[in-house]
Amino acid sequence: MTTTPGQFIAEVAPWSREEFEMHLRAKGERYHIHHAFNVKMNSGLLTPDQIRGWVANRFYYQLNIPNKDSAILTNCPDRDTRRKWVLRILDHDGWEGNPGGIEAWSRLGEAVGISRTDLWSQRHVVPGVRFAVDAYVNFARHAPWQEAICSSLTEMFAPKIHQQRLANWPQHYPWIDPEGLHYFRSRISLAERDVEHGLQVTLDHFLTRAQQERAIHILEFKLDVLWSMMDAIERAYP
Repeated sequence: MTTTPGQFIAEVAPWSREEFEMHLRAKGERYHIHHAFNVKMNSGLLTPDQIRGWVANRFYYQLNIPNKDSAILTNCPDRDTRRKWVLRILDHDGWEGNPGGIEAWSRLGEAVGISRTDLWSQRHVVPGVRFAVDAYVNFARHAPWQEAICSSLTEMFAPKIHQQRLANWPQHYPWIDPEGLHYFRSRISLAERDVEHGLQVTLDHFLTRAQQERAIHILEFKLDVLWSMMDAIERAYP
């Protein structure tokens, strides 16, 4: 678009805080809860090998969450943000008497029939999953810390998927030891806590319409990471 001297293009007004949050939450329609593989999982249509394949590959994502969060801390000069964000690393790596989310996922692996040694070897991780997860960690390392925090907002949609697994897995997959589902139970309240902080940072930082649309694109990128992981797992375990 060209302009003549003295002619100005009006800047598009930013969304209100409420509208911006609404647009962010609307992206839940792209969350991997709607992926065909997850729909089958939730409906009891997966074989034991498919369940084990999903658990083994998703473990690579769990292992890299502390790496992603450490990258955000490295880039973040704000002390108050760091003090809140570091809890995410402890949640997954564990501390003192709390074994953490990675250990909880290890127990899920054992519950579905994967030995700890086999799970930690990462030999079942397919290239597409490794590529997607590594791309996400790389984004967190190089993006401004506010953008990396924005990418975490897929957690807005996580409690529902955890609740579905807790409700449906014991019915559809009785061969899985219920004790192995602790990870899903623990993440519901933790995700809600994390979303509150991540959303606050995002709503406070992305103020112009251009910035807000950038935030939407960042969230879409993270949703694509999760969807691509499911695509790769589905192809590997048809």
